[in-house]
Amino acid sequence: MHIINKILILGSWLVVLLLVHTSCTNSVDHSERTLKLLPEPAQLTVGKEAFILQDDMIISINAPSLKSAADYLVSILQRATGYKFVVTEEGRGHIQLCIDEKLPHKEGNYTLKVTSNQIHISSANYAGVIAAISTIRQMFPVEIEASTVVLDTVWSIPTVSIIDEPRFAWRGILLDVARHFFSKEEVKELLDVMALYKMNKFHWHLTDDQGWRIEIKKYPLLTEKGAWRTFNDQDRICMSRSKREQNPSLAIPSDKLRIIEGDTLYGGFYTQEDIHEIIRYAAVRGIDVIPEIDMPGHMQTAVNLYANVSCFPQKEAPMNISSPVCPGKESALEFCKNVYDEIFRLFPSEYVHLGADEVSKKNWEKCSDCQKRMKVNNLKTEEELQSWFIHQMEQYFNENGKRLIGWDEILQGGVSPTATVMWWQSYEKEVVKKSIAQGNSVILCPNYDFYLDYSEIGQSTRLICESVSLLDSLNESQSKQILGVQGNIWGEFIPSRERMHYMAFPRLLAIAETGWSQAANYNWKSFQRRMTGQFNRLDALGIDYRMADLEGFCNTNTFIGETKVNVISPDPDVVIHYTDDGTEPTEKSAVYTTPISIRDSASFAFRAYRPNGKSSKVFHASYKKQNGYIPAVDIKAPKKKGLMLTWYEGDIPSCQVIENYHLKEKRTIDDIYIPSEVGNSKVGLIFTGYFYVSVDGIYSFSLSSDEGSTLKVDEEMIIDNGGRHLRNEVSSQRALAKGWHPLEVRYFDFNGGCLSLKMHDASGKQIKPIYNH
Repeated sequence: MHIINKILILGSWLVVLLLVHTSCTNSVDHSERTLKLLPEPAQLTVGKEAFILQDDMIISINAPSLKSAADYLVSILQRATGYKFVVTEEGRGHIQLCIDEKLPHKEGNYTLKVTSNQIHISSANYAGVIAAISTIRQMFPVEIEASTVVLDTVWSIPTVSIIDEPRFAWRGILLDVARHFFSKEEVKELLDVMALYKMNKFHWHLTDDQGWRIEIKKYPLLTEKGAWRTFNDQDRICMSRSKREQNPSLAIPSDKLRIIEGDTLYGGFYTQEDIHEIIRYAAVRGIDVIPEIDMPGHMQTAVNLYANVSCFPQKEAPMNISSPVCPGKESALEFCKNVYDEIFRLFPSEYVHLGADEVSKKNWEKCSDCQKRMKVNNLKTEEELQSWFIHQMEQYFNENGKRLIGWDEILQGGVSPTATVMWWQSYEKEVVKKSIAQGNSVILCPNYDFYLDYSEIGQSTRLICESVSLLDSLNESQSKQILGVQGNIWGEFIPSRERMHYMAFPRLLAIAETGWSQAANYNWKSFQRRMTGQFNRLDALGIDYRMADLEGFCNTNTFIGETKVNVISPDPDVVIHYTDDGTEPTEKSAVYTTPISIRDSASFAFRAYRPNGKSSKVFHASYKKQNGYIPAVDIKAPKKKGLMLTWYEGDIPSCQVIENYHLKEKRTIDDIYIPSEVGNSKVGLIFTGYFYVSVDGIYSFSLSSDEGSTLKVDEEMIIDNGGRHLRNEVSSQRALAKGWHPLEVRYFDFNGGCLSLKMHDASGKQIKPIYNH
């Protein structure tokens, strides 16, 4: 027996020595650069040793409230390791989760100390402990995300000291389940990823014209009939694109279909028990669930199914975008309050979202009940009637211990200072300052950058990271009224889990970074490195994403003499394949390894592949040889500073015909942008003038717009970004001689768009042109 024991003891020591050796050899890779934590911690110091996770380790907690956090940590660590863990409130464990009332009480603050034999987490609140767990999770090898046991892996993390806190209290994601439905399991999966990246507010858009997704026991028809529909235009567009693009993620999932009396119906809904289950699941992960039952607009489902909710009997109701309830009828107000009674009982969240966006008021103008309500309450406009309705609902919210959030339209006609404004209309640039001046808190989700259903352009993630620069103009007191940021996943053209993930990631990572990390620490290159460093983890989790764009070239490139085709990938794990014969590259195409020298005009196509075979979109780049620099115009400096803006109004279908419509005004403008007075009106804008370049060189232009735009330089069209489309960016180069060059930018839009022109010199540095006319 003694001999056997000695052998066992010797074997145990050999294992320990092996682990110690492994930790030492791994230590050279443990640095701030290799950790790639996202969001970036406020303060991080990395040591030279490692903590190695082992079987039968003890997780200790110093408060009963942390039992859920400990169980959550066990669920993360146990799947891939197969290890058993003991959770106890006694003594000091190998992993310690602690509530420390002496620490700052800001929600989410934490300290994390990892030594070679212990992990210690401290926070003044549960949310901070969960945030620290998310940090630890990212420090482990990516194999920790496996759903089954992974053998022959040393589960080590580096020794670190972290002091961390969130920039904003609100770091949210909206999921629209009304346009297209997502199952309980799919919602939980999104909550898991939110927790991984320290996002803490799940805004659940549960109802809209296209479907009612939550059981309301007082009104059973809302889900019995309102949760199901025959295919609509949005479904048909998705199915058509799926077939045309050979993209299964755009197909309608079969598990969301059912056949009733020969009709194929799409839909689904959550029972109240489903709601309870998801709320509990989110709470363990430090996430609040904020419901939205959108009203008074976007209520077609309800007004179709229940009498006396709308202004007119449904067969007489004018069709419009929002199918509003009737604020003039007591029966409609009673319906709204009855629905919210059940919502209040279901959701413990302090905040509840009323919606109140895109309300067409045409019905109200013709409705005798609405006009009577306006007369009795001395309301002069239908905007004031909407404000009256919102005040009624907010009072009811407050009586039930809830705080109201609404889309930024709630400012129309006046709003209580206790309401929270969710800014979504990017073109309404005064919303933030106006809200703050009235005493309202604000959540930022401007649609051009934070709507994740919009097509991603090359700079989308960077634009998110840098979009909150508008806060620089706020003083300390005003800044406190900014609750945070939110990314919105609207479901019109996102029918499946796979499509939802692809559209949301990696932009969701940029929102997580913006919401958590301190502004003073921001560095684009650092974020880009840490973002691509998360791709292996997303792969392990089965989360699809859009690969990082290839860089180093424009859509149209210019050179004189000869040049090198230089392609850069922010993701170091990819292999780039290319073609130059007009075909699309595959994994069998030539591999790009070094810059390609060319002396004649040529066209290339590039595609990146990750180790698991996942591929990027195809990037096309043409290279056009110029005989020399385009001469500057033979004039002295134009006398007037700025550009001439000519503003037209009307249903303008293209850039080419803008002058055929009504001329509103001409003015001088200092740069190329949409004047704030334009708002969401139908416009055509023409900017003309000259810009100055200080040296001969190759200059790059990037024109981004929603809807169409064009750019002429030296009277030659160099960018055609025309046609009707969401935000899209096109880039081009020209070789220009020193001096003044004529420029024309054209733009048209139907309903609140965006427009920007950026210019870079030969070194890639962005320059702000001097404009004169």
